[in-house]
Amino acid sequence: MLSRRLLSYLLPAISAFAVGAASAASPPDSPTYPDADASDPAKLGWMIGSPPPPDRILRFEDGSYFRFPAMRWSVSNFRQLMPTVSISRGLGSATPLRRAAREDIDRVVFQPLGSDRTMTWEESLKANYTDGIVVLHKGKVVYERYFGVLKPQGQHGAMSVTKSFIGTLAATLVAEGKLDPSRRVADYVPELASSAFGSATVRQVMDMTTGIRFSEDYADPNAEVWAHAAAGNPLPKPKDYTGPRSYYEFLQTVKAQGAHGEAFGYRTANTDALGWIIARVSSKSVAELLSERIWSRLGAEQDAYMSVDSIGTPFAGGGLNTGLRDLARFGEMIRNNGALNGQQIIPAEAVADIRRGGNPADFAKAGYKLLPGWTYRNMWWITHNAHGAFAARGVHGQTIYIDPKAEMVIARFASHPVAGNAANDPTSLPAYHALALHLMKRR
Repeated sequence: MLSRRLLSYLLPAISAFAVGAASAASPPDSPTYPDADASDPAKLGWMIGSPPPPDRILRFEDGSYFRFPAMRWSVSNFRQLMPTVSISRGLGSATPLRRAAREDIDRVVFQPLGSDRTMTWEESLKANYTDGIVVLHKGKVVYERYFGVLKPQGQHGAMSVTKSFIGTLAATLVAEGKLDPSRRVADYVPELASSAFGSATVRQVMDMTTGIRFSEDYADPNAEVWAHAAAGNPLPKPKDYTGPRSYYEFLQTVKAQGAHGEAFGYRTANTDALGWIIARVSSKSVAELLSERIWSRLGAEQDAYMSVDSIGTPFAGGGLNTGLRDLARFGEMIRNNGALNGQQIIPAEAVADIRRGGNPADFAKAGYKLLPGWTYRNMWWITHNAHGAFAARGVHGQTIYIDPKAEMVIARFASHPVAGNAANDPTSLPAYHALALHLMKRR
């Protein structure tokens, strides 16, 4: 059993990216939190001054930076608190986003899931502790808002939206014939042969249908999530620490639980394993490959960055930070079947495979009550609704929502006090669909 001192040491790494599922099966019980206005990080004045007042200082080492409401400042300032690696946008000029601002979107009305009352789009942004949101319609910015300390020139943690970027890289390599999804993981990464991943196929990793033991029960000091956090934490380890010291070392310790290919199970370790596979196939880290294949070709305004472990391994499961408009550019590229700014950035076949979705029976076994009929493919969440919408999703409300029929892309950063998306889905998912219908009425 891990000591209380070691658990306290690990807390920052656990809470930083909320390694747990991007959407809980049902809304978790939670205490009462101050609302969006009362928790506004700009009003609370975190980290202002030279130095800031003692009660306004946030640190990674003691976990203070990720306690609500302080985390509303931290999600827009991770680079000031932890080691990172850049994802270069390249040396070319940014490609301006076309604009066609609309003043009617705030008045769009929808009915939250499980409620008999209606809510406006504008009201939903505060309900979800939105930090920034951009809506593209037919490739043009029709709506853009920022709150708290996030600014257009700022960057924000994407959390598990990172997984969809990693899945997109893998789908690209598959479409190009450089990665065979039917081969065993151990064929690409022999170091994982004796772990639970070794006998899984690459496809099973990509779709999170591996049979691995990876508990994310934070109340259990022996849960694997704590060992994952310890391995990835870039801080110096305690003298009595004997566990894995990097993400690579941790992955080699993962044990089997159940059979591969039988059910969807959202576990961050799968994305870390996929990141290793991608790095081995491409001879580049996922940060380098993301820059080379996507970020430097998007016409992005800013470099992105990723958090890293103590040996510089990018956190594939949740370490990406980007500007909001650049997140929307990525979503628009995916909506356009891999093309943007007159060039094919990733193969259309890769996007088609994402949109195809996974096995409904596998997904249903996971018990996501708010996501009936959804599936998971290439680390994207597929709604299978009438519009063919699909999404990248991260804890605390991070989202790229793509509605092909409505020709709409929504990119949102948020800092909801509850990590699991089940806490904000009731006022997010119906809002997205209502906006799609609204935009389709007025083309």
